[in-house]
Amino acid sequence: MHGRISNHSESQLIIESPSFIHQGWIPKKHTGFDLDISPEFVLHNLSKQVVSIAIIMDDLDIPFISEYCHWVIWNIPRLEQIPENIPYGPQVASLQNAIQGLAYGVHRYRGPKQPIFVRNTHRYQFSFFALDIFLELDHSAKKSDVIQAMQGHILQTGSITGIYKR
Repeated sequence: MHGRISNHSESQLIIESPSFIHQGWIPKKHTGFDLDISPEFVLHNLSKQVVSIAIIMDDLDIPFISEYCHWVIWNIPRLEQIPENIPYGPQVASLQNAIQGLAYGVHRYRGPKQPIFVRNTHRYQFSFFALDIFLELDHSAKKSDVIQAMQGHILQTGSITGIYKR
């Protein structure tokens, strides 16, 4: 099992991925240069009070802006394992109708795919939010809408970061 091991406090959500280690290389199949499918994640130390999970994936190394959102999904039911290859579309029936909002202009996971002129390594952070409610947001919501709706409902957070270079 790959992943991230950090703070071991009772409330810390630990995120691992069988696909890549924390701060390790994201496999090509999870990028726009290949299958462009979402990685699998395993959540450790998930509180029993958690009702739903939200995930936000950001590229932390886009010039002139602090980050660029590649994926936003919420209302994932309380699961300790998020499957690989979450289907495209605004609603994900296989995850009890979890909702994928607009990120990168689409309702789906969009993996790393730097343009030809970008030659440096980029960091991609997957941030997890364990919530005490299901969010009442339409699939047209973006990252900022999700962050605002989560306020006051976040029980735990955790993240894992992978890197990729064209």
